[in-house]
Amino acid sequence: MSELTNNILVVTPDGRYFVIKGRLWRMSNPDLDPVERQGLVTELMSARREIAAARRQEDTEREKKARARVHAVKVALGERGPVWWDPHDGDFNQKLAKNTP
Repeated sequence: MSELTNNILVVTPDGRYFVIKGRLWRMSNPDLDPVERQGLVTELMSARREIAAARRQEDTEREKKARARVHAVKVALGERGPVWWDPHDGDFNQKLAKNTP
C-alpha cells in the first residue's frame, strides 16, 4: 500500500488506521466531539511548533516539556494510549500492514 492513492489517504477498512510507507498509524477517535477535536488539534500544532522553537534554541528542557504536551494531546485524540475500539480486537499501531490481519 502506498501513502496516497489518487491523492486519497489510504485508511484500513475498519477505519482504525491509515497507512504511510506500508506502516499502520492509529486514526483519531471518530467519536470525539468536533469542537473538542479541533481544540486538541490546535493544541497539538502549538506543541509541535514549541518543539521546533526549542530545538532551534537548543533548549532541551523546553523541548522535553513540549514533547510531553504532544504525547498528552495524542492520547486525548486516541492516537496513543488505550485504543478507542474494543481492546480485544488488538492494536497494530506502527506495525507493517503486510504483517497484520
